[in-house]
Amino acid sequence: MAEQKSLPYYEFYSKPRWDNWVSQIQGAGFSLQDEEKAEKSAAIFVNMADDVILSCLKIAARFDKGALNEEKALEILDSVRDIVLAEVPAISEDADMMIFSVQDSLSCSMAAFEAYFMGDYDQKADFKALIKEAGAAEQDEELEIAFAIMATLGAAVISGQPFDEECLTILPEDSIVAEWLDGIDSIAAALVGTDSYKNFDDVDDED
Repeated sequence: MAEQKSLPYYEFYSKPRWDNWVSQIQGAGFSLQDEEKAEKSAAIFVNMADDVILSCLKIAARFDKGALNEEKALEILDSVRDIVLAEVPAISEDADMMIFSVQDSLSCSMAAFEAYFMGDYDQKADFKALIKEAGAAEQDEELEIAFAIMATLGAAVISGQPFDEECLTILPEDSIVAEWLDGIDSIAAALVGTDSYKNFDDVDDED
C-alpha cells in the first residue's frame, strides 16, 4: 500500500456552517407567492448546495493527492452527509419544500462522491443512455436502481468526463431522477468554474 501524504487537519464541513444557511433562509422569509422575494432569496438555496459540493470537492482533492485513502475519504464524506441530510426544523411550507429539494439533490451528489472514492464508475459512460435507464427504472418504481445509476454517472463527472447540458432536458422536470440530476449538474458546474479547491491546502499552509 502506498504511503499517505501527511497534510494538516482540515474541517471540510460543520453543522454551524449548515445551520448558518438555514438561518439565512429563515431570515429571508422565502415565499413562492411573493415573486420578488422568492427571486431574491432563491440564490441562498443555490449557494447552500454549492457550498456542500465545494466541501466534497476538497475531500476529493485530498483523495486524488493520496492524502486520504478510500476509507478515510468515505468517513469524512459520511460526516458531511449526516449534517446535510439531517431533518431541518420547519420554517414554512415553501421554505421546507425547497430545503427538502436541496437535500434530495445533494443526496445524489454525495452518493456520486462515494462511488468516485470507491472507483465504482465507468470513465467512458454514455450519460444520455444512463439517464434514460435511470428514468425507466423510476417509472418501474425501482428507485434504488435509478439512484445507483445516477451516482455512478456523477462519479464519472467527478473523474473528469464532460457533462453535456442537454442531458438536463431528457427527463420531465417533475421526475425524481431529474432532481438527482440537478445534484450532478451542480458538481459539473463547480468543476468548470474555479479550480482553487484543488490547491486549497497550499493556500491554507501559507496562512
